[in-house]
Amino acid sequence: MGSALKPRTARETEDAVKWAAAEEQPLEVIGVGSKRALGRPVQTAHVLDLSDLNGVVSYEPAELVLTVLAGTPIADVEKLVDDNGQELSFEPLDYGPLFGTENGKGTIGGVLAANLSGPRRIKAGAARDHILGMEAVSGRGEIFVSGGKVVKNVTGYDLPRALCGSFGTLAVATEVTLKVNPKPETSATFQIEGLDDQAGVAALCAALGSSAEVSGAAHLPFDLGGSKSRTVLRLEGFETSVDYRFKTLEKLLGRQGSVSRLAEEQSVDLWRGIRDLQPFTGKNTPVWKVSVAPTSGPQLVRMLKERIDIRALYDWSGGLVWFSCEDGDDHSDFVRSAVKNVGGGHATLVRAEASTRTSLPVFMPQPAPLAALSARLKEQFDPKGILNPGRMVAGR
Repeated sequence: MGSALKPRTARETEDAVKWAAAEEQPLEVIGVGSKRALGRPVQTAHVLDLSDLNGVVSYEPAELVLTVLAGTPIADVEKLVDDNGQELSFEPLDYGPLFGTENGKGTIGGVLAANLSGPRRIKAGAARDHILGMEAVSGRGEIFVSGGKVVKNVTGYDLPRALCGSFGTLAVATEVTLKVNPKPETSATFQIEGLDDQAGVAALCAALGSSAEVSGAAHLPFDLGGSKSRTVLRLEGFETSVDYRFKTLEKLLGRQGSVSRLAEEQSVDLWRGIRDLQPFTGKNTPVWKVSVAPTSGPQLVRMLKERIDIRALYDWSGGLVWFSCEDGDDHSDFVRSAVKNVGGGHATLVRAEASTRTSLPVFMPQPAPLAALSARLKEQFDPKGILNPGRMVAGR
């Protein structure tokens, strides 16, 4: 019969992994399990539950550095920094609503394991760009520390960054140190209504190439709940700067459609909805995440719509396309063929039934040289394959 292992310290985590390695007992590594439906299903007899690794180790607001245990709820982390006038600038998206669970329940370790980033990534970078250091336990059952606890420290970055996005298949993070940033004084959204996908993405790209310093650039076609499409650009900073940059966008894009301004409260709500994929919640239809060249996004959606009933959303200036397959089929082969035909990219099946996620590659299959490199990395960190086996790739 399987068991749940709940370590409270890094040393207890090390002991648990060391036992699993010695006995060759695979472990499903989770925080609170909020992202269990992301990636391929993991079938193991034992669960390594990190939810008791919870709490703030140190926080130095003046130094913009925060160190927390990996099982700390992301909601607690965001509230702590917000209370100090700061933020996690990579704006981690919350998959809870998409998977039909409560929002705000994930952990900081899970956020980094999946390298979750929201609309602000176009300006602030991904989650991995904000990690300064990490303490973790490898699949060999060995504790290691990499990186540092000061913003100026640039040594040891590569290892923590490599672990971000590995979905717990290389090592078990026990403690993480993050860079935080001051929260903007205010924010607003520049909105144009009525543009088609091609024109909307072109407007986003033009804005990103301007001096407006936008921190969010998304296009919402009319079939995502509105009577008209919306092309939206977020502006953050001091109020006078936001006002000036709004006027810059008016001069640049004002003739393309009906322009309006969303004040701070409306703007925050809008971008939270985009971040957490609100248009796709409340259903169980397959949802894809596709990264392509921004100008290829509309071409991809047009190609898909010729054969599939989809609803799409463009983020990251059109470089990130989210879409749901409304007929309930994942259309995996056709989706990946279409991505190839528009010049290449990366397609991930984010939401689907467990049986579907077991039978086909959830993540884009890697080219042979990169797959070989990934396999060698797995061999170095987890030679017996006990950490989240099969989560990303079948068989390892």
